[in-house]
Amino acid sequence: MAASVGVLSILGLGVAGFGLAAAQDAPPPMVQPAVATTPNALSAGVAAVVNDEVISTYDLGQRVRLLLVTTGVRATNQNMPQIEQEALSSLVDEHLEVQEIRRQEKEQKFDILASDAEVNDNLARIAQSNNSTTDKLLQALASAGVGAQTLKDQLRAQISWAHWIQGRYGGSRLRIGEDQVNEVLRQIQTQAAQPQYQIGEIFIDAGRAGGEDAAINGATQLAAQLQQGAPFSAVARQFSAASTAANGGDAGWLSLREMRPEIRTVVDQLRPGQLSAPIVVDNGVYIILLRAKRSGAGEEMISLKQAAISLSSDAPEASVVAAQQKLLALKAKITGCDTMEPQAAKLEGVVAGDLGEANIKDLRPSFRDAAEKLEVNQVSDPIRTEAGLHLIAVCGKRRSGASIPSRSDIEGKLEDDQLALIQKRYLRDLKNSATIETR
Repeated sequence: MAASVGVLSILGLGVAGFGLAAAQDAPPPMVQPAVATTPNALSAGVAAVVNDEVISTYDLGQRVRLLLVTTGVRATNQNMPQIEQEALSSLVDEHLEVQEIRRQEKEQKFDILASDAEVNDNLARIAQSNNSTTDKLLQALASAGVGAQTLKDQLRAQISWAHWIQGRYGGSRLRIGEDQVNEVLRQIQTQAAQPQYQIGEIFIDAGRAGGEDAAINGATQLAAQLQQGAPFSAVARQFSAASTAANGGDAGWLSLREMRPEIRTVVDQLRPGQLSAPIVVDNGVYIILLRAKRSGAGEEMISLKQAAISLSSDAPEASVVAAQQKLLALKAKITGCDTMEPQAAKLEGVVAGDLGEANIKDLRPSFRDAAEKLEVNQVSDPIRTEAGLHLIAVCGKRRSGASIPSRSDIEGKLEDDQLALIQKRYLRDLKNSATIETR
């Protein structure tokens, strides 16, 4: 999890950005992490020191457990080094953020750090979104060895940092020009004619992971966990260094042209619902989930139903004529798509069903020629194929492609992108000026 993004996922639910949002995946199971027994707070050693502030091995062990519980990832000998590194990096980031907030509180002379009431309110909303209560949520975490304070400390840091960044840089302080909105709108309109891919992404930053080899190994371990059922959105929130981590890795609908070349090549080969193998890029490793795919704008999509009588290609002419008469009689009784199957069910030897939606240009020529002439809820005359005789009913026609977002939606997205970049740079500067020692 990139701490600067300000996201927490609990049982598949998360505090995303500055409000509470539900994850798209099913809640991950509450698992007992397979980690060594964590020492109590009194006997804990030192895991790191951040500007003279200690992160104990107890704190680290608790964060490892919390990370495992919230993602559904199962600890193994292979993935524990990556999990511990991610947990420690998150703790270091949060200590830097809280230290900066306390410094700003002294300078600004007003409270910024989230109060106990704010933390408890967020806990209650997370629990409510899981059809539970705060007490039951904390009991479930406790059963996995996670103390309530561990969760509350993480929440407090994330809420406070998000409030500080929004308060200092958000709103009217961000300058989104008309030319920026116009350029994004132009790109969207241009790309709308191309196939669109709904992408989920997890990005393992090589610098954060400890080098390219560590990033590749970490991504390989995560991909294996995802294949075994770990929820993609929860894993993205905790492990991804991309700005989309706040949305469970959801990058939205993209054309191939909008993707990095390394990703473009892989995505074009994926089927909807399929997960990629780790994709190495110059600064890290991606795991891509292709959620869905749609044709570019301008393509005519058509929904069809059919009623058919099976006939071999060499069937006697008398059989063909009899089948045609039966289907013509059926056509007269069909008043629309909703009545095709019930009416066909009354006739022996007639099979009816939904053909789904397809690009009209992908239909066989005889079906395409008939469908192009029909309006919605109209039925064709019998069509002869090598398999038999068919009636087709047009149940819907539409032009494919995404709707164009409003200018205000585009402006809001640009503002979110700017804030995410500001947070990343701010935290980078804090790290560069800090004294950080890991043990």
